[in-house]
Amino acid sequence: MTAVTTTTTAVAAPATGELPQVRRRRRLSPGRRLPAVRLIGPLVLLALWAAASAAGTLDPGAIPAPWTVLTTAGHLWTDGTLPTDVLTSLERAGYGFAIGLTAGVLLALASGLSRVGEALIDGTVQLNRAIPTLGLIPLFILWLGIGETFKIAIIAIVVYIPIYLNTHAALSGIDSRFVELAEVQDLSRLAFVRQVVIPGALPGFFVGLRLGVTGSWVGLVVLEQINATSGLGYMMFQAQNYGQSDVILVGLLIYGVFGLVSDSVVRLIERRVLSWRRTLSN
Repeated sequence: MTAVTTTTTAVAAPATGELPQVRRRRRLSPGRRLPAVRLIGPLVLLALWAAASAAGTLDPGAIPAPWTVLTTAGHLWTDGTLPTDVLTSLERAGYGFAIGLTAGVLLALASGLSRVGEALIDGTVQLNRAIPTLGLIPLFILWLGIGETFKIAIIAIVVYIPIYLNTHAALSGIDSRFVELAEVQDLSRLAFVRQVVIPGALPGFFVGLRLGVTGSWVGLVVLEQINATSGLGYMMFQAQNYGQSDVILVGLLIYGVFGLVSDSVVRLIERRVLSWRRTLSN
């Protein structure tokens, strides 16, 4: 005779007039998304900066107070210097980003969907990634001169590499069962790309897109300090020569705002496009 042991959960019988206690399930998710949560960190830093400036802890010659920087930005905007430099920087970053985005996506598709394309493209891109992009500046100046072309080319290189790497990795990570299912369904090449490849590669693409957007601003701030006659980087370089730390901080804050806004826009687009996914983020 085999003894059978059963395990039960003991529930204490409630006394007369008392409700049974229900054990609450522990929540492991981060919880509901807070509105404008990414602004909390920058606002805290701004508050600390203002408090330290008001208390006299910071040297105003090295790190001016926030209100001083704001006043300087107002003067630069009024005399027309800041609007011209901002538009010039936006134009350079926009052209370079557009070229880099197009190149990164096309190269990733060609390399990720074809063994021949992977053999011809992937190794070359990995070699390019291993070479510091800013180290190519002297060579590009010799090839393209010191005008706008070489600046846009460098920004495009900075942008296309992360977009290519992340999109190619997402394509390589598509489950082979989806490919087999598409073959069983006798999908055409175009339908396969539209229904399987693009949805599978979009998460990786958006990661690369965010890195590319940030990279365009990082590359721009360096390039505009090399043989430039306009732009935010040129304004900061000129301010360095005259010891105007408030003007330098104006340029850095504008770069930071551009980076934060562009990253937030990409995040918003990603959330809308990938709304079908159930992740910790949403």
